[in-house]
Amino acid sequence: MTSSNLDAIARKMVAAGKGILAADESTGTIGKRLDGIGVSNSEDNRRAYRELLFTTAGAGDFISGVILYDETIRQSASDGTPFTKVLESQGTLPGIKVDQSVFPLAGATDYPITEGLDGLRGRCEEYAKLGARFTKWRAVIKIVGGYTPDLAIEANAHALARYAAIAQEAGLVPIVEPEVLMDGDHTIEVCQDVTERTLAQVYEQLFRHNVRLEGTVLKPNMVVAGNTCPQQPGIDEVTDRTLEALRRHVPGAVPGIAFLSGGQSEAEATAHLNAMNAKGPNPWELTFSYGRALQQSALQAWKGSAANVAAAQCAFKHRARMNSLARTGAYTAQHERELAA
Repeated sequence: MTSSNLDAIARKMVAAGKGILAADESTGTIGKRLDGIGVSNSEDNRRAYRELLFTTAGAGDFISGVILYDETIRQSASDGTPFTKVLESQGTLPGIKVDQSVFPLAGATDYPITEGLDGLRGRCEEYAKLGARFTKWRAVIKIVGGYTPDLAIEANAHALARYAAIAQEAGLVPIVEPEVLMDGDHTIEVCQDVTERTLAQVYEQLFRHNVRLEGTVLKPNMVVAGNTCPQQPGIDEVTDRTLEALRRHVPGAVPGIAFLSGGQSEAEATAHLNAMNAKGPNPWELTFSYGRALQQSALQAWKGSAANVAAAQCAFKHRARMNSLARTGAYTAQHERELAA
């Protein structure tokens, strides 16, 4: 894979009006989602739910790529078509989560480190043969008592850079995901400080590891207060602080930034993305890479019943369309009401 090919894939991932669906929940995580709608966590139910999402007619107008889990990239639709081919038929790029979860960081066990570098080169080569065009690695940055040590940030940034270099070597575009968790009672000021320290270290490490920035996509958190902080900021403050952090630390060579929703509700995640695009222009595309914020309504509509597939697909397509509007700052609450009807 040449540098120009990597660059072209990265640009397609952040194409105008489109964003990325994160459908890479682990077996345990998707089990929690299914439990919430009273559906057993069987392989067949997981496959049926993912098929519902991937076969939604017209979703390719709003979804540029889908991040898959190891189980899912090996599965097929009910007609026998591999999921990677199903997505490609929609004009959607298949991607794959390649990290292997988080563990306590030695030397600072209150903080997590993402593992999975051992064997990563072979996994990337296999996933490329299975049809993946891009990868994702999530680094988890935790704030404890209003503080995150440099050790936790540097260790995760180093792992992200090593992952990104290996992915590009295999011809896959790396999504670089340093997520500052919103869990806790920290203020938005603390979140901004930790986010900026994280972004600064991530890009220092990416430069050191000779990662081609034009062939990457950044997937960061938005700058928000902790979910139990008594002072919750409004949309404008979240927007201004997030853009400030990004403009200070993310090089213009990066083609796009695809935000994670990080526990925000569907409407919150859409409104924040909309506000950031409304305050452009920016040196990079600002888009979405949402999981729950694209899927929650669809899950609730489906409830594990084949009779509800059409309604669930409508709910999924609606959320994708809302976020497509937010890509240009054109989203309004009126659109929610009109298009839902």
